[in-house]
Amino acid sequence: MDPVIDVTDLTKRYRETTALDGVSFRIERNAIYGFLGRNGAGKTTAMSILTAQNFPTSGTVRVFGEDPYENARVLNRMCFVRESQKYPDEANARIAFRSAAMFFPHWDQELCERLIDDFRLPLNRPVKKLSRGQLSAVGVIIGIASRAEITFFDEPYLGLDAVARQIFYDRLLEDYAEHPRTILLSSHLIDEISNLIERVLVIDQGRIIMDMSADEAREQATNIVGDSAEVDAFLGGREVLHRESLGRVASVTFLGTLDRDERRALAEAGLETAPVPLQQLIVRMTQRTGEATASSGTPANDRTEGAKR
Repeated sequence: MDPVIDVTDLTKRYRETTALDGVSFRIERNAIYGFLGRNGAGKTTAMSILTAQNFPTSGTVRVFGEDPYENARVLNRMCFVRESQKYPDEANARIAFRSAAMFFPHWDQELCERLIDDFRLPLNRPVKKLSRGQLSAVGVIIGIASRAEITFFDEPYLGLDAVARQIFYDRLLEDYAEHPRTILLSSHLIDEISNLIERVLVIDQGRIIMDMSADEAREQATNIVGDSAEVDAFLGGREVLHRESLGRVASVTFLGTLDRDERRALAEAGLETAPVPLQQLIVRMTQRTGEATASSGTPANDRTEGAKR
């Protein structure tokens, strides 16, 4: 265990809204994390606090063992690339890259130039006249070429088309293999990044609901398909995450895995099994959390406030 980020009981409130609710987690050195969750789950708030662009209401944050706020020793070792990245109106991509080269001590100009070619990015066009995809390319180029010890990508590549996103994934993975560092990818395109990420950190309604390796996450659930009556008989008391039916055929995702005897019984019953894609698992887990909140009749934020009174 070699954490570069250590978060303990982190809470952030905005008037009546609790964006982060006593969150604790560690981010290990030289790993690619998927920092995942629905819109408004708290991902951007957490990353903003980690990079000292926001303040916690309570709790502690340590990056490289130190408080990141107004701490140059910490801040110049991190790069935060976000979808809403702002640049001066008069700036162009060339100026943005020159500025980044002065800030990040491990900046690789040769890599930057290769990425400019890969993304076919116009350098002299004012940033305010770039397309959304071109603006996204500026951000991901800075994120990769900075070679910062910790890099946060907060949905900066949503403006990229499928080809450009694949270029981003390929170049990021290639450079990470040669120059390991800690990378946090926040994305709704979970299927696209599932082969990149080594660890999964899922936040929902301001709380961490999953923190494990990607392989462990994939083993959390199983999907079985077949005759509805046979499926129901096989399930027993298992916790069902999702169910779909078409006529007499049912497809059910449940928590847990199957041992050898269970797989044999499954085959004898004429049922089929398949691994649950990471995106489907996370979608089902967040839906499950939301349903539990709804059934309690009390919003998560209200429960938090009530517990603290």
